Amino acid sequence: MKPPLLLIGQGSHDDNGSVEFGRFIHRLRCRLDQTAADVSGGYIAKARPRLSDSVASLVARGHHRMVAQPMSLTGGTWLGTDIPSAMARERERHPMLTCDYGRPLGSDPRVLALLAERLADAAAEVASLRLVPAAAGPLDDEPEHIEIGETAVVLVGDGSTSPESNADVHRVSRLFWETHAHEYMTVETAFVSLTPPGVPGGIERCRRLGAKRVIVVPYLLFAGGLLDRVWAQAMAYAAGHSNLDVRCADVIGDCEGLADVVIERYEEALSGIAW
Repeated sequence: MKPPLLLIGQGSHDDNGSVEFGRFIHRLRCRLDQTAADVSGGYIAKARPRLSDSVASLVARGHHRMVAQPMSLTGGTWLGTDIPSAMARERERHPMLTCDYGRPLGSDPRVLALLAERLADAAAEVASLRLVPAAAGPLDDEPEHIEIGETAVVLVGDGSTSPESNADVHRVSRLFWETHAHEYMTVETAFVSLTPPGVPGGIERCRRLGAKRVIVVPYLLFAGGLLDRVWAQAMAYAAGHSNLDVRCADVIGDCEGLADVVIERYEEALSGIAW
């Protein structure tokens, strides 16, 4: 039997993110069941299942070597310090435990392709009916046609106190524009919290560049509190700028494409490729 795959999340107080994380673990179990590889997952803090509980369960089932896969799109302190420290504590509890690490998910071309799918879905949505004064014309007026070159994209990361982590998001924005979104006016970068520009700032920059439509694309793995904050900030801005079409895409989410990336990271770690 192969060593188990252990997914490690940072954790938050939001239950929705935990539910989708659990669904993704189930998807991987179904995928890796054919190779007799166990799959588990846990959070370092705040949410359940806790990392310590998941590791203890795997050890109780006879596993003493495992592959730890950080469920993060960016690097920084969390990958460089928090996860190694957490796993060091687990090795103190379980002295026979050894651990290999999968590479961060980061700017994998398949992750960028998934972002492009979410962008396309948001761009294709039928615009909602707007309430307008009677003097402005009937509600069934044809909406203004907006070209793709008049549409801007704001890629939104979670935000960090780590400059390296924030720089990763800027790098992905550039890669995303060059590989999947070059027909759009621009791809700007924004963050949910901790570092500027925020979501309203990113949209405002697009407006000043002349965009007639802005699509906000969350650079996040799963739905939850962060996604709610992204949408809330975007819609609050849109409420004050009725002449700008603001749309919000969904997160990458629990899907086969993400599972493909994680399984490849797992196989790499088993073959000795380090990060």
